[in-house]
Amino acid sequence: MVGVEKECLRVASDGTLSSTAHPIELGRALTHASITTDFSEALLEIVTPPYQNLASTLSHLSDVQNFVYSKLPDGELLWGTSMPCGLKLDCDVPIGRYGTSNIGQMKQVYRRGLGLRYGRKMQAIAGVHYNYSYPDSFWQILAEVEGRSPDQDFISAQYFALSRNILRFGWLIPYLFGASPAVCGTFFGTKPPPDVMKKLARNTYYEPYATSLRMGDIGYQNNRDESTTVNACYNSVDEYVNFLKSAITEHSSKYETLGLFDADGEYQQLNTNLLQIENEHYSSIRPKQITEPMEMPALAMQRRGVRYVELRSLDVNAYDPLGINDEQLRFLESFMLFCMLCDSPPMDAKEQLQNKSNLIAVAHRGRDPELQLQRGDKSVSLNQWGSEILDMVGELCDLLDVEGQPKVYCNSLTRQLEKLHNPSQTPSGLMLQELVDNEEDFFTFGLRKSQEHQQQSQVLSAEKQKQFEQSVEESIQKQAEIEASDNVSFQEFLDNYHAQLQ
Repeated sequence: MVGVEKECLRVASDGTLSSTAHPIELGRALTHASITTDFSEALLEIVTPPYQNLASTLSHLSDVQNFVYSKLPDGELLWGTSMPCGLKLDCDVPIGRYGTSNIGQMKQVYRRGLGLRYGRKMQAIAGVHYNYSYPDSFWQILAEVEGRSPDQDFISAQYFALSRNILRFGWLIPYLFGASPAVCGTFFGTKPPPDVMKKLARNTYYEPYATSLRMGDIGYQNNRDESTTVNACYNSVDEYVNFLKSAITEHSSKYETLGLFDADGEYQQLNTNLLQIENEHYSSIRPKQITEPMEMPALAMQRRGVRYVELRSLDVNAYDPLGINDEQLRFLESFMLFCMLCDSPPMDAKEQLQNKSNLIAVAHRGRDPELQLQRGDKSVSLNQWGSEILDMVGELCDLLDVEGQPKVYCNSLTRQLEKLHNPSQTPSGLMLQELVDNEEDFFTFGLRKSQEHQQQSQVLSAEKQKQFEQSVEESIQKQAEIEASDNVSFQEFLDNYHAQLQ
C-alpha cells in the first residue's frame, strides 16, 4: 500500500511567499483529510490515502492538486521546488493557524516552537513523504518462510529491520532523486552563505556536487549540540518508544532559556523539553502507527505496534507537476522490498553516526566522482556501493513485473542505473546544468517551473469537483463541531495530554 504527502508553498504571481490565509475554499486544514498545511499557513500539504495500485495514488494526488489550482486566489502558484525563494525575514513565513479549539491551538503553538527553536525559513522547505505498508498476505508468506507467526510483534520487528536498512542504504535516495543543489540567497537572510557554497547568477548559491541541500546541513535537523541525546534507536519497538518518551519529557536548559511564554504571556512552545512532541524528531524514515484521537504517537506504537513506514528523504521533483512520478514510485517500492528482505542486524550508536555521515556526504557531494562512503571499517565509492545495491534490487524488479505486461519496475531500475553511472542525468545535475545554460538564477528557474506546472493542470469532471466541494464543507462543519465541544481550558487540555505518559 502506497500513499504520498506532498508539501508545496503557495506563492504570489511574482514568486514571493503568499501572505494570504489558507483558502477557506480548500476547507479547514485541521479537519480536511486530503488538503492541509504543514508548518506554515502558506505551506500546503496534499495527502493521499494508501492504495495498492500506484496509478491510483498518482491519480488521487493529481485530482487533489487540480482542485487546489481551481481554488487558489487569483495569481497564486504552487512553488515547484523544495527550496523556497524570496524570503527576506524569518518572520515573513506565517505560522499555520488551525482555529480556536484546544487541538487547533496545540498545533499552532507546536509550530511556534519549531520556529523559535530552528527558524521559520528552515521549516518552509518542502518535501514529499512516501508512506508504505505491506498487506496481510505478505506477512503470512514471510512469516511462514521464517518459521514465525505473522503476529504484530513479528510485523513490527520486520518494519524496524526495514527502517534500519533505509538508514544504511538510504543515501541512495538523495543521489537518485535529490533536486535541491542550489538555493536562493534570501534563504540565509543577513548571514553569509556557508563557505563551501559558490555563487551562480544573481543571488543564487550552490555546491558543485550537491544533490539535496534540503537533506544536508542547511535543512531541518535537530540541533547538533543535543544530537547525542536526540538519537533514536531502531532496534525494536520498545527501544524506539523509550527514546521518544525520554525525548519528549527530558528537560532542555537551552529551550528553557528561550522561554515557555512570550512577552504577552502566550505559549511560544509546548514545553521546554528536548522535543515538544514526537513529530519534532527528524529522521529520513519513521515507523508509524495510526493514532486514536488525542493519543500520543509513542503510546499508539507501544500499544499496537507499527502500521507503516514513512520515507521522508524525497525532494519535490521540479521536473514533474506532481512533485513525484511513476518511475520514482516503482523504484521506491522495489527498494523498500530490498530493504525488507536484506539482512538487517541491530544498529549501534557508531553505525548510526556513520549512516548520518554518509547521508550528509551524499546530500552535499553526491555527484563527486571522488566521494567515498563509509561501510563498516572500510571506505567504498558511491558508484561501487550503489551498483551492488541496484544489482540486488534488480532481482526483485524481475519478480515485481507481471509477465506479459510492460516491465515498469525493470525500466525504472534501468533509469536509476543510468543516473548512477552518469551523475549529470540526476535531477540535481540537470537542474544545475539548466541554470548554467539559461544563465538563470534559482528564483527565476523556480518561478518558471511553477508556472509551467500550473499550465499543465486540468479541469476536473463535474462529479469529482462536486465531491471535493462536499469534502470542503464537511471539514468546515467538523472543525466547528470540535470547537463547540471543547469544555476545558487550553492549559488543562495540555496537562491532560502530557499526563498520558504517567
